[in-house]
Formats: sequence, structure tokens, C-alpha cells
Amino acid sequence: MPAHAPNPAPPAPDPLADPLARERAHLTASRAALRAMREDVQALDIRDVTANWVNAAVLQAQIEGRIKALADLSHTPLFFGRLDYLHTTQEGQRFYIGRRHVHDADGDPMVIDWRAPVSQPFYRASRKDPLDVGLRRRFGYTSGELTAYEDEHLTDPAEQNRTSKLLQAEIERPRVGPMRDIVATIQPEQDEIVRSGLSGTVCVQGGPGTGKTAVGLHRVAYLLYAHRERLARTGTLVIGPNKSFLHYIEQVLPALGELEVKQATVDDLVAHVEVRGADEASAAVVKGDARMAEVLRQAVRSHVTMPAEPLMVVRGSRRWRIPAYELEEIVRELLDRDIRYGAARDALPQRIAHSVLVRMEQAGEAPDDRVQDAVARNPAVKTAVKALWPPVDPAKLVLRLLSDPDFLATHAEGVLSPDEQKTILWTKPARGVRSAKWSLADAVLIDEANDLVQRTHSLGHVVIDEAQDLSPMQYRAVGRRCTTGSATVLGDLAQGTTPWATASWAEALSHLGKPDATVEELTAGFRVPREVIAYASRLLPHMSPGLAEVKSVRESPGSLSVREVEATDLNAAVVAACAESLDNEGSIGLIAADARIPSLAEALTSAGHSYLSPGEETTAESRLTLVPASLAKGLEYDYVVLDEPAAVVDGEPDERTGLRRLYVALTRAVSGLILLHAAPLPAQLGR
Repeated sequence: MPAHAPNPAPPAPDPLADPLARERAHLTASRAALRAMREDVQALDIRDVTANWVNAAVLQAQIEGRIKALADLSHTPLFFGRLDYLHTTQEGQRFYIGRRHVHDADGDPMVIDWRAPVSQPFYRASRKDPLDVGLRRRFGYTSGELTAYEDEHLTDPAEQNRTSKLLQAEIERPRVGPMRDIVATIQPEQDEIVRSGLSGTVCVQGGPGTGKTAVGLHRVAYLLYAHRERLARTGTLVIGPNKSFLHYIEQVLPALGELEVKQATVDDLVAHVEVRGADEASAAVVKGDARMAEVLRQAVRSHVTMPAEPLMVVRGSRRWRIPAYELEEIVRELLDRDIRYGAARDALPQRIAHSVLVRMEQAGEAPDDRVQDAVARNPAVKTAVKALWPPVDPAKLVLRLLSDPDFLATHAEGVLSPDEQKTILWTKPARGVRSAKWSLADAVLIDEANDLVQRTHSLGHVVIDEAQDLSPMQYRAVGRRCTTGSATVLGDLAQGTTPWATASWAEALSHLGKPDATVEELTAGFRVPREVIAYASRLLPHMSPGLAEVKSVRESPGSLSVREVEATDLNAAVVAACAESLDNEGSIGLIAADARIPSLAEALTSAGHSYLSPGEETTAESRLTLVPASLAKGLEYDYVVLDEPAAVVDGEPDERTGLRRLYVALTRAVSGLILLHAAPLPAQLGR
């Protein structure tokens, strides 16, 4: 009987038959390709490439920057989405969308930068307008590992009403530490702003949780991608309201591969003197008024004097006489041109020298440019220029304006009222610039005076966040930094908490020097739960009537808890609420009126709870941050414990500002808000 052949062994399972396994394999291959890209740059030998050491140093710095940009951050997913195209030029093409471009050894793309045009449909495509995309795939990650995917078949009618669970989970993901990018969750209306052109200025009005800060930062990243060479020459700057806020956002752009963008506060920009003093609110309002620019302009120009006698220039054996009336014509012509004081002063000796050369030519001589330059350096000409157009020190000028009532009255006549002049005058005049107790508003005035003397350097693009709190003079200071560039202005009129807070964006943009800017409004909230934002919005009619209420897309039942306690038990109740919140995953912010911070700090310490200060969230020492209400703007926490709302309101100089401060504090929570009070709640919150 013939022997039977053994049964063939079953084929080994193909690990790549599983879609998730295939995506993980692509992730592994992409990471290997990124490492190879970095190794190729590290292996570059430039010893015989450059002609001199200067070029070598520049090229080496560029190489080191490229190596740093190609670092593989293990906790940051290399790609977060995939597009499968249907027809047109991308027929059958599949693109993985990520934070940076990655290509293989043959130069074929493995990951497409999210800013590339081919990536745009990932954010804009919809079932109504699929933009030639058949499938959009989103990926879910856990600790940097690809763990899930979710498909949207944009041309399938059966999926018309399905929402993305991965997208929602990413939006709601608990946050610990600094602000992170939203590159995987940008919404169509946000993407439109992000990809707007470099030539125009955009103002984004957005309520809490609408993502305006993230939109502004991602716009910077997009502009650097689309106009890298131009912005590399002209520079880019992000301006925030305070150092704590800048620490909070500082990791967003590096995560997107942009390492060279500078960050500063307005105070950093105008740091011409050491700030050691503070103004009363009434004085700060007047100093921040745009009319102060005219006062300064008149004060600067007042240094120019008209000649009373002719000028005699001696060259060799000849003397050349310029009559006083001709000198006056030269001076008045420069004044009428209204150019900067320093530029006009530099031009004056050349104008005088030109008049001398005209006389030389009339006498039969043939002087050239070298003779004109020599005449301009003549001691008599230098002496005349010093007398007619003396140098101006901006700090000394402002010091005199604030110290000398007569000098201020002369140049503020018809601009500031006598009462306003009295408000900004120092009660104790300083002896000199170094001994003066300058305020922040004074520093802005010095910056304005400095620009009247010499032009401020302009950047290619400037982002101003929390702009609603800038004074008109601060807007002018920022505007000087982008006179030849563009800006992204971010803010919320309802969150203006300074006495000089912006009344309208049209007015603010005029002071910025960008009156033709486009104003966009974001009204869809993605971070703050619907119950919390609806409660906070009760304040809007009382502080910002007419402003659109944010409509949150997030439903989170039980996210708001309002608790009344006895005054003697308030601190203990706050500490207990913090402990309760720490049982959840994510960050916790304890927000309180500034005056209450020392008492709460002592209570937390006594209870054994460590805590951070705003801006220290990058450390891992604690998930709890103790936040003065004055520093809460722009920050976000998964859970917020809000202490004594009435104290927050009472801590401000007037009720409207206090309500706005409370509105800010109420809207910092991403997952839950516990509000504790012993005093009656502000009546504007209702029952």
C-alpha cells in the first residue's frame, strides 16, 4: 500500500495582513528613514567645501540646526493620519500626514509634512466636499506606540453622520505640563486661518477653548514652511502677556520642527531702562493713550532751533558764507519732511555742505563728492548742526516730560487736559535716568521716543497673543516691530482685564498700524465643557454685551460643581477639592484671587500637597499648580478648583474688570470645574 504524503503544513500567518500591523510596520520604517536622514547630515564633511572660516562657521551652524530638527522624539507620533486619494493627479496615491517630512533612501516620501499642499485635505475634506479623498485614516497612540486607527470613507453615504472617536479622544486627552500642539485635530475653520498668506495681517477673536493660541502658533509654523527663506532673513517673533504664559507655550513650535522662533513679552521689547516702579491705574491709562505719541513728537521736535546768524565755512584761503535765512530754509524743509529726528540730523550737514558746493561752483571751482563730505565734517558745520539740531536722548526726554510741569504743559497743550497732565507727573522728580523709578508704561513711552529718533527694526511676522490687554501705546510698540511685515493678532475682548483693555479690534488694529487686517471669529469651543462655558457665559451681557457666546462641542455631564461652605472651612474645603481632583488623570489648577494665594499656599503645604507656580508646569514635581487669578489668562488645566469668586471680582479696581477676571478663571478647565465660595456669588452669575 503506497505511503501517503504528509499533509502540508499550514502557511505561516502574514503579520502584515493585519491593517494595524501594516501601519506599525510603516511607522517603524519611517523612524528608520528619519534616522538615516539624520545620519546623512551628521556624515557631511565640509572641510574642503568652504572658502574661509566665516562661511565654514555659518554652514556648520546650519548643519547642526538641521541635525537638531531631524531628532526623533519618541513621545511624539511621527504621523497621525493618512489620505487615500481617488482620482486626478493623485490617483491611487496614499500619503501619511505627520509633523515633518520623511523620505526613504530613494527620496520617495514616507511621511508628508502637515503644512504641504497635499496634506490640506486632511483638515478640509468633508463628506459634502471630499476634495478627491476616498479615505481619511486617523491614528491613535499610547505612550508613542501606535495602538488604533479609525477610517472615514468620505464618499460612502452610509457614514454621513458618523463622528470621529479618535479625534474626540485626542481633543479631550488629559494634559500634564506645557501646552501641546493641535496638529492632529485642527478644524476646517482653524486651518483656513493657519494657511492664510504672509502678506496680510489676521486678527482672531476667539472665546475660551476655541484654540486661538494654537491657531496662531500653527500659523507661524505654516508661514515658516511656506516662506522659510524670507522669514529667515526678516525674523519671526511670538509675543505673550507674561513669562508664565511663554513657558506654557514654548514647546509647541519645537514639536512642529521650528526651533528658531523667538518669544518675548511687550515689556521685553521696550526694556530700554530698568523698571522699578508702578503707576496708579489712572496714570497708566493716560500714559498708554495714543495721544501721548503726539506729545512725544512735539517734545522731540522742540529741540530744533532756527539760526539767528549766518554760518561761515573756511576752506584753505577761501571763506564761504551761508546766510541765516538759507539755513532756516534747510531746517524747515527737513522738518516738513517729517522724517525721523536722527535721520534728519544726519542729513543736515550734507544739506549745508551742498549749499557751500553751489557757491564753489558759482565761483568757478569744480568740487566733487569728496569735497562735499569734507565740508560736512568741517568744525564750523558740526558746531552749527549741534546748535540747530542737537542730539536727543529718548530716556532723558521722557524723564523731563514727567518731571517738568512747564515742559509737559508746553508740548501737551491741546492734547492732554490739565488734569491728565497732573495725573502723569511724578510727585518726586528723579535726579537722572538711572535713579528714576520707571514704570512699564514709562518704558513704552521711551520706546516711542526712541522710534521718533531712529527707526525700529522691523520683523517679517509677529504674533501677539492675549492682545486685548494691550494699551494703544503698546500696540504702537508692537506695530513698529512689523511695519514692513505682517502680524497675527489673537485675543478675546471678553477677557480684557486691564483698565485700558481693547474696546474694539478696529481701534486696536489702527493703533497697530494694520487697519486693513482681516478679522476672523472662532465661536466653536473644543476644550472647555459645554456646562462650564455656559455657566461662565452668564457674565457676558454684563461685561461685553453683544459679543458672541462660545458654543462648546463637548458634552461632559457633571463637569461643573458649585459648592457653598462656611467661611471658617473655606481653606480646608479648597484643599479637599484639590485632593479630590488629584484622583483624576491630568493637571489641576487651583485659581484664586491674588490676595488669597499666601493663605492657600500655607494650607496646601500643611496638608502635604506640593504645588507649582504658573510657568513651572514643564517639571514633573507635581500636577497641581497654584495660580493667582492675574496670571491665569491663556493657561489650561484638566481640572480647576476656583476659590471664592467674589474675592476675584473684588480684587480688581472696578466691577467690569473684576467680572472679566472671573470669566477668565471660570474658563480654564478642560474636564471639570469645582467652584467653592463662602461669600455670596456675584449676582451676574445668577442662581
